[in-house]
Amino acid sequence: MPLPVDVTEAQLVEGCLRRDRQAQRLLFERYKRAMYTKAFRILNDADHAHDVLQDAFVEVFRDLPRFRFESTLGAWIKTIVLHHALRRLKAERRWETLDEQRHDHPIEPPDHFTAEELEAAIRKLPDGCRAVFLLAEVEGYRHNEIAELLGISEGTAKSQLNYAKKKLRTWLTRY
Repeated sequence: MPLPVDVTEAQLVEGCLRRDRQAQRLLFERYKRAMYTKAFRILNDADHAHDVLQDAFVEVFRDLPRFRFESTLGAWIKTIVLHHALRRLKAERRWETLDEQRHDHPIEPPDHFTAEELEAAIRKLPDGCRAVFLLAEVEGYRHNEIAELLGISEGTAKSQLNYAKKKLRTWLTRY
């Protein structure tokens, strides 16, 4: 019997736990685009993002019996994808050394640039800065959480964020 598209998270998880291929396909289809986007934003590389997506979903299906509905299924999957993307980034050692400035100023961009221009500017950031910026400003992680996730000091997380904001501010004021 085919699963309806409007199946609940609980029904979807239940189906996946029964090893129902339709449920597994629906879970993947429901979350793949958003999770690929998360991985791509961190890695800035389509091939690496696809690899991360595949590895993350292998972990999702393997660990699904441990999912306890303490968060949404999407939030749980997002955490797994982010961890895989960050591990990939760290393994490639794609980090720039920055001075230890610890100022955290909000970006005050002009009001006349587009979402595409902002996305392009974020993609131009060095890998480490981009990862910290996305974790802090898009995902809402605190500096101590970012430091722990990335295996860097809290001061480095702060300086990477400051550097990212400064670069974005410079690039976006050109528009």
